Amino acid sequence: MLLSRTIASAVSPVSSSSSLSSLLPNTTKPFFSGVRLFRHRIQHKSLRMTSLPRATTASQQLENADQLIDSVETFIFDCDGVIWKGDKLIEGVPDTLDMLRAKGKRLVFVTNNSTKSRKQYGKKFETLGLNVNDEEIFASSFAAAAYLQSIDFPKDKKVYVIGEEGILKELELAGFQYLGGPEDGKKQIELKPGFLMEHEHDVGAVVVGFDRYFNYYKIQYGTLCIRENPGCLFIATNRDAVTHLTDAQEWAGGGSMVGALVGSTQREPIVVGKPSTFMMDYVANKFGIQKSQICMVGDRLDTDILFGQNGGCKTLLVLSGVTSISMLESPENKIQPDFYTSKISDFLSTKAATV
Repeated sequence: MLLSRTIASAVSPVSSSSSLSSLLPNTTKPFFSGVRLFRHRIQHKSLRMTSLPRATTASQQLENADQLIDSVETFIFDCDGVIWKGDKLIEGVPDTLDMLRAKGKRLVFVTNNSTKSRKQYGKKFETLGLNVNDEEIFASSFAAAAYLQSIDFPKDKKVYVIGEEGILKELELAGFQYLGGPEDGKKQIELKPGFLMEHEHDVGAVVVGFDRYFNYYKIQYGTLCIRENPGCLFIATNRDAVTHLTDAQEWAGGGSMVGALVGSTQREPIVVGKPSTFMMDYVANKFGIQKSQICMVGDRLDTDILFGQNGGCKTLLVLSGVTSISMLESPENKIQPDFYTSKISDFLSTKAATV
């Protein structure tokens, strides 16, 4: 099946009947490795902004793990803070995943980290001793390329990338022309009287993700493309405030890079990663999953849990990453998962561990 077509650009108002366009022309089918194409309806507005938290009662501590496991067919796991922290595997993860597979559960891994491609993430899972294939991995780098495919982004247009190698690899697999990326991290602007910075006018999209090589050159180049190239899209892989580069502390996330471009362009981006529904719709249709039969497991309230809630899934918060029990129970927190527990290895006992 094909994704339904959208008739609006990123800057045009979109009616509620508008929907996404065909995913893949025949010439790029290898990019999706035989993934079944699908049709769904989604508004650009839902990709531009985070949905408001749904009204809900306080979440329950997970006590009967088997009951939750038996109630769903598929578990979608966030990676950082759930499966690993930095390059360190979280205790009990291998046995937990093996147990769920033995029970016939489908496992999917979704990450907002755009620094790696799906294939590169596959190698990371392998290095950590986990048996996960590329088709089970959905990174926001892949989501950016898939989104451009879904709207039939012209192949004669270029994509300027503020981000790392993962985005470049996925764009290349999709057959898109790109520029920027890590190599622009070496470029500097020599400000002098009368200096005018040039940019390519055939750039039709600027994709911004987490970027350890972020600099003023990239801010200015992306700003010029978005503000001066007619119809240029502003796409964010995610807006995470923090990320886990190491297991020792939290580090500034991709949202800090996106925020710089929001400030300079006065434009809101199309967000393709969590909590946008784009990846959830893609995953559900790829595997033919009913969303009511999915449990989203994550460590972040405003991305993972909201992602699951926006998609109509069950949600489980684990306290092995960003969110603490005090943050969950804070009167200021309006996002309540269905369940919470300390870590995913609590699935290994019928009665989950007490937090």
